[in-house]
Amino acid sequence: MSSQQSPESDDDQAIEREIRQGRKFSLADVIGQEGSDFLKGESPVPKLVQVKNELKGFVSLHLRDASGALHAILLEVIQTDDVICSRYFDAPLHALAEMLQPLLTQDAYLREFVRRVDMRWGQLYDERPHFEQPGHPPHPDDEYTIASVRSQLQGLMAAIQKQSP
Repeated sequence: MSSQQSPESDDDQAIEREIRQGRKFSLADVIGQEGSDFLKGESPVPKLVQVKNELKGFVSLHLRDASGALHAILLEVIQTDDVICSRYFDAPLHALAEMLQPLLTQDAYLREFVRRVDMRWGQLYDERPHFEQPGHPPHPDDEYTIASVRSQLQGLMAAIQKQSP
């Protein structure tokens, strides 16, 4: 017996040996024994899933989108971007800021994003979407114009900056 083992641990081991007598020991038993310490102090939910859920919750709280198409497409962006989310386990809002940055600084990305939002709006409401054409004014019934989506995303970015240290 080592100097670190207490008599209590010897008693526990003796009881365990007695229980196991006459019983086959399986791989499941080994996994069960070792697995008890495996998640000690950790969430069983993978960190990537935690980050994505935090971002989705943040978007749901801070994005005002009555029709829901912008919200839906932004959640798709979050759900599919494992690379960016994986970089920010300790600061998830920085991941969202990195996802929004190209939309706010590069017109081509924003235009394509708005097109996806318009398509989702058409699917949700079973109507023909109004796609904004460069150099032409937006359709009067178009809820998701380039300017309106940019404004929504800027508001979301401002909320991120308020929350981030």
